[in-house]
Amino acid sequence: MKMRQSPTREWFLLPLLVAAGFSRLCVGEDRTLSSELLTREQWRQLDQSVDRGLDFLATQQGRDGSFTGPPTGQPGITSLCVLAFLSRGHLPNEGPYGKALNRAIQFVLSQQQENGLIFDLPIENRTWADERHKTSIYNHAISGLMLTEVYGMTQGNDSEPMAETIRSALKFTRQQQTRRKMNKHDKGGWRYLVMDSVSQNDSDLSVTAWQVMFLRSARNAEFDVPVEYIQDAMEYVRRAYVPSDGSFSYGHRNVRDQITRAMVGGGILLLSLSGEHDSEMARSGGRWLLERPFDRYNRFVHNSERYHYSAYYCSQAMFQLGGEYWAGFFPTLMTTQLDNQQPDGSWSAESNRDGQYGNVYTTALSVLSLTPPYQILPIYQR
Repeated sequence: MKMRQSPTREWFLLPLLVAAGFSRLCVGEDRTLSSELLTREQWRQLDQSVDRGLDFLATQQGRDGSFTGPPTGQPGITSLCVLAFLSRGHLPNEGPYGKALNRAIQFVLSQQQENGLIFDLPIENRTWADERHKTSIYNHAISGLMLTEVYGMTQGNDSEPMAETIRSALKFTRQQQTRRKMNKHDKGGWRYLVMDSVSQNDSDLSVTAWQVMFLRSARNAEFDVPVEYIQDAMEYVRRAYVPSDGSFSYGHRNVRDQITRAMVGGGILLLSLSGEHDSEMARSGGRWLLERPFDRYNRFVHNSERYHYSAYYCSQAMFQLGGEYWAGFFPTLMTTQLDNQQPDGSWSAESNRDGQYGNVYTTALSVLSLTPPYQILPIYQR
């Protein structure tokens, strides 16, 4: 096993320790965030739930290596599934899921276009009506994040083709970030491949969050990601903050109509990844989320919210904040998730929006919302 060590964090060593038998590895202060929060029985229930979710996902892999989902959701859905397995300590080419993970990674690599975009469907109709110009940018960033997370775990001949894919994807990401924006508020962020003539947002926090995680993960894996790329993005993120509510908005138009738990969680998470997890912006976002707990499964507090998507972002964000925020958030989320897991190990498809992506998508997100206590994925280390 060849491991590439981040210049700033020793995160890539963690999967090796987990594979050796440390199922709930935490480091230093991070261990107290969850080990004292959950009883031994709750840990057992959490482990069992995550393992059942992964067992379900394993049954949903196709012959081409992809996990079940519509073409417009690929390879992003497959990448989320890989991240879910990694978050429990499973590695490519090792253990019960090793071969399946390797096939999934190869599928994702095969989806890259010549321009660097990791999305294999043609985008022929460059108008607002073509959904592919919206989903493609999500697929690209989620896949890029997965590949950079797994890059340090690759061996021999597998590493250089993956590195080339990542470098090409990073170039595409930067090109999209620096496109001309009509409003200065949108500079530094990302949006769909076709500029938004409907909402007049040329960037949004949802797309931007995935792109920043991709850049941050790539930088941790020692790819050439100039710090200005991330600084430009973080200036946009800070402009998405809504001081009057202590929250974050999806876009700069009709701000109060675009505040969801996912966007608040995303804002907190990005601040944390940039070293600002103890800032007033992040803490006020945490207080906002504590007032809107995940105590009703597959329900939403905003008409454009996605439950599982929100649960994923908020769980990662509140772990980063730690302390009273994590203690006040995670037990409620965990109880809700475990009480509503299906007998086959899955979670239901979205009840509001994005239902077309099915329950493989939501199961992967649910696993990722439950695994922050394990502290295995480098990008989400506190």
